[in-house]
Amino acid sequence: MSLCGDSEEEDTGPHQTHRPESPLSSCVSMKSDGSMDRPPDFSGDSTPCDHSVWRTGTHTAPSGHQNLITNDPTINRSRDTSLWDSVSKMSLCGDGEEGDTGPHQTHRPEFPVSSCVSMNSDWTMDLPLNFSGDSTPFDQSLWRTGTHTAPSGHQNLITNDPTINRSRDTNPDVVLQRVLETHKSSMKRKVEHICEGIINPENQTLLKSIYTELYITEGQSEGVNKEHEVQQIEAAVRIRRQDTPINCNDIFKPSPGQEKHIRIVMTKGVAGIGKTVSVHKFILDWAEGAANQDVDFIFLLPFRGMNLVKDEGYSLHRLLLVFHPELQGLKDTQKYEGCKMIFIFDGLDESRIQLNFHIQEQKLCDVTQTSSVGVVITNLIQGNLLPSALIWITSRPAAANQIPAERISQVTEVRGFNDPQKEEFFRKKIRDETQANKIISHMKTSRSLYIMCHIPVFCWISATVLQEVLPHDDSKEIPRTLTEMFTHFLIIQTNMKNQKYDERSEMDRQKLLQSNKEDLLKLAKLAFNQLEKGNLLFYEEDLRECGIDVTAASVYSGMCTEIFKEESVFQQKKIYCFVHLTIQEFLAAFWVIYCYVSNNMEELETFLTRQKKVSLDDLLKAAIDKSLQSENGHLDLYLRFLLGISLESNQELLQGLLPQTESSSESLQRTSQYIKEKLINQNKPHNVVLTKLSGKKNISTERAMNLLLCLLEMKDSSLHEEIDVLVKSGKNLSPAHCSVLAYMILVSEDVLDEFDLKKYKTDDIGRERLMIAVRNCRTARLGGCNLTASSCKTVAAALQSPDSHLTDLDLSYNEILDSGVKHICVGLEFSCCKLENLRLQRCSLSAVSCSALSSALRSNSHLRLLDLSINNLQDSGVELLSTALRDQHCTLETLQLQCCSLSAGCCSALSSALRSNSSRLRLLDLSNNNLQNSGVELLSTALEDPHCKLETLQLWRCKLSAGCCSALSSALRSNSSCLRILDLSINNLQDSGVKLLSTALEDPHCKLETLLLRRCSLSAGCCSALSSALRSNSSRLRLLDLSYNNLQDSGVELLSTALEDPHCKLKDLLLYDCSFSALSCSALSSALRSNSSRLRLLDLSYNNLQDSGVKLLSTALEDPHCKLENLLLRRCSLSAVSCSALSSALRSNSSHLRLLDLSDNNLQDSGVELLSTALEDPHCKLEKLRTDRGEFVRRR
Repeated sequence: MSLCGDSEEEDTGPHQTHRPESPLSSCVSMKSDGSMDRPPDFSGDSTPCDHSVWRTGTHTAPSGHQNLITNDPTINRSRDTSLWDSVSKMSLCGDGEEGDTGPHQTHRPEFPVSSCVSMNSDWTMDLPLNFSGDSTPFDQSLWRTGTHTAPSGHQNLITNDPTINRSRDTNPDVVLQRVLETHKSSMKRKVEHICEGIINPENQTLLKSIYTELYITEGQSEGVNKEHEVQQIEAAVRIRRQDTPINCNDIFKPSPGQEKHIRIVMTKGVAGIGKTVSVHKFILDWAEGAANQDVDFIFLLPFRGMNLVKDEGYSLHRLLLVFHPELQGLKDTQKYEGCKMIFIFDGLDESRIQLNFHIQEQKLCDVTQTSSVGVVITNLIQGNLLPSALIWITSRPAAANQIPAERISQVTEVRGFNDPQKEEFFRKKIRDETQANKIISHMKTSRSLYIMCHIPVFCWISATVLQEVLPHDDSKEIPRTLTEMFTHFLIIQTNMKNQKYDERSEMDRQKLLQSNKEDLLKLAKLAFNQLEKGNLLFYEEDLRECGIDVTAASVYSGMCTEIFKEESVFQQKKIYCFVHLTIQEFLAAFWVIYCYVSNNMEELETFLTRQKKVSLDDLLKAAIDKSLQSENGHLDLYLRFLLGISLESNQELLQGLLPQTESSSESLQRTSQYIKEKLINQNKPHNVVLTKLSGKKNISTERAMNLLLCLLEMKDSSLHEEIDVLVKSGKNLSPAHCSVLAYMILVSEDVLDEFDLKKYKTDDIGRERLMIAVRNCRTARLGGCNLTASSCKTVAAALQSPDSHLTDLDLSYNEILDSGVKHICVGLEFSCCKLENLRLQRCSLSAVSCSALSSALRSNSHLRLLDLSINNLQDSGVELLSTALRDQHCTLETLQLQCCSLSAGCCSALSSALRSNSSRLRLLDLSNNNLQNSGVELLSTALEDPHCKLETLQLWRCKLSAGCCSALSSALRSNSSCLRILDLSINNLQDSGVKLLSTALEDPHCKLETLLLRRCSLSAGCCSALSSALRSNSSRLRLLDLSYNNLQDSGVELLSTALEDPHCKLKDLLLYDCSFSALSCSALSSALRSNSSRLRLLDLSYNNLQDSGVKLLSTALEDPHCKLENLLLRRCSLSAVSCSALSSALRSNSSHLRLLDLSDNNLQDSGVELLSTALEDPHCKLEKLRTDRGEFVRRR
């Protein structure tokens, strides 16, 4: 497969004439293979393999064959230790997982697929290297006969399982005890260290000192096999079925509520994410006595090591001796039956062993029975051998289906580092706190780099680079793009090699690269050639083909290292790989640029077949087109590196390797324009028939985002600027523009504080495309945007993303229906979901939504506010929500249920929930529902309960009368009541009801501070009781709203007397439309001038005060005792005469007025001019003036 270019035909080469038809490359280097066995069939297909065809070399690459070999078969340390592998070897080759599947196979499809392994002969492979530090001599005869052991791997804590009957001897067997102790010590030695850089004692680091807990969850991602594995981390849309974080030590412990016995666990994760390191830490904790002390044996059987013995007959006992020679003292194999043991099969994706679960080839029931390794493994997994043994299998996602799902008790997924774990790793890796802070801060400024740090190996690469670069404090040198980071990494590793092997350090970068040019170019050629074939593991022949001296290959421990030592006993071949697929992609991209700059187009024959000499932009355009053809994005990072290296600034960093820089601004501009056209044109309406005939497809979301990241690598911000201008212009955005804008928001370095979908002028299609941007904002305003249930899938995906910043979501006034809410609830149940506020007003919901929401609220959701107003939930829906309020995991504090077709029937359930010790509810809004007095009486009983934490109760328009006020008054007088705000507006309480409430206000236990009684059929008759309550020393009332009641002048005068009392604490008094006149203003003016008055806000709007009344109020405003800051006088029959008095008051040094509202009055121009003049006076403190001419804001 050509990595880019015009070739329409695949150059299969002489050894690949019979390759299977597949959208993916075979990932296998087809060198000499005459001595190889029949390939394992993992597909489950019973079709027999034609041995004769295989032997004659005319075979097709075997299906279902995946082989990613790790370092030492005894240690299997380089599988996917994420950073760990990389840290342990720092070798471009080494971690099976880090050097895992290549760009052609990061998300391998369901087997059958080829193995990503160069298929050269493997009879010259050496004896496994003992990295354990164990001084026990290696018995070569045992290795030859298949009775030697290889060391083990990593991590801990398993709980006691009551279902496992452990029949121990009453008299401890001395021999068994000695073997157990020796085994545990041996395992500890093998896993307690990891190596940074070149593998030797001086580079060893204690695993527990640098180990950072990984984010491991029960369950798995959906669709994980469909895209580049790094793109899985960066993907904008991800739907996960469940997300239950678990400690690695609890890998065999059932989840809360589960009763099943967990015997076999499958742990999945992409390359370099940390599976093997988790295994090593698991073993280390056990060996050190920190966990799982009920376990006697932990056997690590890495598939890389087992691949070497797959062709010989073994019993389980003999196979264990191969990898754990300390078991030789255990002569009585019956002892296994009385021991609790765990088998860890690490790296299933690297297996070349046939595992056939569909045909019972041979049933083994005794650990001494001999068969093929594959049969032994399948019998162990099936439970025929040691049925009580626990089994842990690790694998990359694409290979996991080799084990039938029914055999797996639990599936877990390693997702790498979340944001706190990224920081933790940097701080462990970088002991200097100041430097660590500086590095973390720098990484956070580059979103694309910081997201990549989910992969531990990239954290390690970044730390390695920034530790070297930042101390020099040259801002020009600090890497800000992926290409710059990997370029510096290459330079640092090259210098490290010089220091180790040449005992010299070259400070001049150009001289350093020039002196190592030959070797680096050979590695780059190897990377390109093997990447084009889809190979990530290769043999000596592949190295020799690129002119690499295999005896010197191990020198490049930071780039390419052999897995086995050079002394050869077991005539097998050495195997090589890069430490992570991104390294290979970087070097492959560099090779293309090098060949272009060097005019060495012959090396790129499979890359560009139609013309020998092309311009730089033609070369880059061809690469872009090729990458867009990929469905799984296997060329995405390669393309980003290619475009990044095309920049002159990056080529300058590589001076010494490149003969000269070749990066014309015209070529880059044309390339940039080509990318922008691809992005803008991708979603334009097309003629469906012509589209089908041409075979063209729209660019997927993932590919489009990668193109934007390519622009970032090119440091081109022109598209962002163009879109920004378009948005600010207020012009309509096309759906294509909306797609690009959404991608730009996603890859932006800054998180949006608020994303308001309505502010973008576009159609429904455009709004749907903008939706994906919610992942990179804190508040999403999506109300009234014609969204549907399908839109909620996008929102749910954002909620599930560990990188999402969304805390406030408003979907009100959209027809999302119950089905849409179900999607949202899936996201709410994820532990990484940060959403705190969810508004779903008028979304056409029913009680069905309440069931889903109730479940979400009980699942450790972070939700604090839920607004379901104006939905037909009915009593049954609220009863479901009430069950959630009683749950200890529910964190809801605000529940708004206005106009939800509720009756008194729901109040019993709500009252019960409020009395629950677990309820955290502080605000409950049941307004505009037919609760009636009986419903409120039920709620009142809850207010008296000491467990009730409710502080705000809103009950406006609930068809209440004075009959409910007795129960409420009793509740308010209760010592247990926490109520501070009570809204009873638009209910027929009448004076008698308010008199009952007034008695509560005078009680020392009453904590009420806000009482809203708008339109409650009140008269002046209630004002005497209220005035008395306000004058009480016990009253805590701060706000009283009596608007829309017929209080008249007499009522206002009674209230005014209370304002003058020193015990009155009222600060806000709202008397909107209360049928009083200028007569009231005299009493109010007197109250405002009182030294005791604390009034800050007075609303007298919609009363016939006239100019005479305002003149009286103006005299109060000039008094130094008056503290009034807000005066609202809308529609009070005022003229310009009032403005003269108010203007004088505003100019007074004593006035504290900040807001004056005179709207809907006949002030005329002359009146407004008088007020404007006052605003200019230095003594005037007014900040806002509202008139019919608009709002005047004073700038200070």
